[in-house]
Amino acid sequence: KIAHHHSSVMPEGIDIAKPITEDEVRGLFYLWNNALDTLDSDAVAKRYSKNGVLLPTVSDIPRTDYGSIKNYFDSFLLMKPQGTILESNVMIGTNWCQDAGIYEFTLAASGDKVKARYSFIYTFEDGEWKIAHH
Repeated sequence: KIAHHHSSVMPEGIDIAKPITEDEVRGLFYLWNNALDTLDSDAVAKRYSKNGVLLPTVSDIPRTDYGSIKNYFDSFLLMKPQGTILESNVMIGTNWCQDAGIYEFTLAASGDKVKARYSFIYTFEDGEWKIAHH
């Protein structure tokens, strides 16, 4: 029997997301893809959580903060990328969700198409879904 319990975080201080559906998880990709379409690296970098990690498709340098994520997209956006999901596998938990599979990028600057595996892990942060890992 617990006679006394103390928690440093009151339940009302925890940001709990409303449940998210598989279709809504898949839709989070399009928020990021639409940010790519702006060709604004700041808009893309703001899709990532405060402690987000980007393991880029076309770079072997992990990006672990806003500045380095933005720096990667400064270059990547010059290719004018637009992605299409070909295969999606979704998992959902409390305040996190994951979408992993295969996508294809059309690079409008060259007309090239690049098929790659992807994973997006999202976290609910400051009232919105952000990319924690990609």
